[in-house]
Amino acid sequence: MNRKTEEAFDCLAFKRKVQAQIYEEIKDRTLEDQIAYFQRQAENGPFADLVKRLRQRETESLQPTLK
Repeated sequence: MNRKTEEAFDCLAFKRKVQAQIYEEIKDRTLEDQIAYFQRQAENGPFADLVKRLRQRETESLQPTLK
């Protein structure tokens, strides 16, 4: 029986790689530009739907109940 061995996914190595990429993208930006970068990423990234739902839930909880 011949099995292919798969290399295990190294979560920490992946995290560090992504963090280094983000650092390179924002290192020369102002604080305001860095904040805007992360806001854009949250709105357009893979978790955009989750962020929108959470913001909607927060907005709804702050509105007074109409009866």
